[in-house]
Amino acid sequence: MAKEALRPEDRVTDGASLEMLHKAEADCVETCFNRFDTQSNQCKFGINGVCCKICHMGPCRITPRSPKGICGADADTIVARNFLREVVGGAAAHSDHARHLVLRLKAVAQGEGGDYRITDQPALYRIAARYKIPVEGRSRDEVALEVAGLFLGEFTSQEELLKTLTLAPLRQQAIWEKTGIAPKGIDRMIVESMHRTHMGVDHDYRNLLGQAFRTALADGWGGARIASMVGDILFGTPTPVRSRANLGVLDADCVNIVVHGHEPALSEMLVVAAGDPGIKAYAKAAGAKDVNLAGLCCTANEILMRRGIPVAGNFHQQELAIITG
Repeated sequence: MAKEALRPEDRVTDGASLEMLHKAEADCVETCFNRFDTQSNQCKFGINGVCCKICHMGPCRITPRSPKGICGADADTIVARNFLREVVGGAAAHSDHARHLVLRLKAVAQGEGGDYRITDQPALYRIAARYKIPVEGRSRDEVALEVAGLFLGEFTSQEELLKTLTLAPLRQQAIWEKTGIAPKGIDRMIVESMHRTHMGVDHDYRNLLGQAFRTALADGWGGARIASMVGDILFGTPTPVRSRANLGVLDADCVNIVVHGHEPALSEMLVVAAGDPGIKAYAKAAGAKDVNLAGLCCTANEILMRRGIPVAGNFHQQELAIITG
């Protein structure tokens, strides 16, 4: 017997999303919700994390009759390996976001930043003080270049602990030191994690989970913390703003541009471009009322908190924004 298809009302409760799902059905457009239905028979081994395909002797699946993989890894080891590799993927993505911003700051300090500039000089000096970087008698760009160099060192450091860890409360730092999970360089943690999870290297799930904590901290107190600080220097420290949200922020009479993805430097330039009188005149000459900028997903929050640009939706609404037409 065929499985009964879910109605849009069974999938979402948000009114705007519901309207778009009905439109998607009428237009015969598939969405992530439809594609989820085609994956209804999801692999139970994968869901439980007990499938290992790290080497080509596998994939190996753990069952009561097969409690170990070909290499000897049991369920605990396989789950820990898979978890650590998921942490690595997230840490690599988010810390690289920070690296891009640091390199942008370095270029600005060297006079090669194009239209990018240091928007919040007090933030630069505030952050320099945290790291005991002298500012007296030095130009703003000299200070910025040293800050950028220090942050780049947080990626490449091989033996020293991350300097950003010292920004945490002392009690928290003591916990990290006691448990041995304070990370070294961000890139080293990511590479070491991939090394540890390779076949025949580390079979102890406790070691693997400890490395997962280290790698997560390298991202959270390394990459993410650096991205926040450099974002404040380049684009301004956020203050409370009032804005709007959901798909209704899109305007049928305007040229709608939706910022999406993982690139805050580009989104800032789009904010500038959307307000440019020449671009506004070009849009109006084509019959539009104006240029309307909105955001989706993570980068949307960057321009929301600094510019008040409205947020059109979340991860599950990205296709729905396109379906509006």
